Amino acid sequence: MGILSGNPKDEPLHYGEIFSVWQASTVAKGSVSCYQAYLNHSGDKELKKILNDLIDQAKLEIKELDKILIDNGIPSIPTLPERPSVKHEDIPAGARFTDPEIAAKIAADASLGLVACSQAMGQSIREDVGALFAKYHITKAALGLKILEMSKEKGWLIPPPLQIKRPETVNA
Repeated sequence: MGILSGNPKDEPLHYGEIFSVWQASTVAKGSVSCYQAYLNHSGDKELKKILNDLIDQAKLEIKELDKILIDNGIPSIPTLPERPSVKHEDIPAGARFTDPEIAAKIAADASLGLVACSQAMGQSIREDVGALFAKYHITKAALGLKILEMSKEKGWLIPPPLQIKRPETVNA
C-alpha cells in the first residue's frame, strides 16, 4: 500500500489543498462577520432570510474546514466576534447599505465562491477534500440561484448589455 491509498483522511494534504482549506475557512469567517452587518442594514425580509442562510452555511464550512486543518496540525485564523444586532432604523440612511447593494454583493460572493470551490475540487487528490468542496459548490449554486431570482423579482438586477437585435448572417 502506498501513502495515497486507503482512507483519504489518513493521507497527507498537499500544499494546494492546505491553502484551499485554510483560505476557504478564512473567507467563511469574514463572510459571517460581513453578512451579520448586512443583516443590520437590510430591511427586506426575503433578503434577511437569504443572509441568514448564507451565515448558517459559512458557519458550517468553518466547522468542517477548521476540523481538517486542526486534524492535520495546521492553525486557522481566529473566528471574528459575533456582531450585535442593530435596528435598521438606527443606521443613518447615508451610512446604510441598500438592499439592492447587499443583493449585488452577495451575488458576486456566490459567484466567486463557485470558482474557488471548482479550483479546490480540481486540485484535490484527497477524495474527502474534493467531495467537501463539491458539497459547498452545490450549496453555493443553490443559494446563488435564490439570490438571482430574488434580485430579478424585486427589480434589483442590473443586467449587462443585452443583445436585442442580432446581426444578420451572411451566407457565402
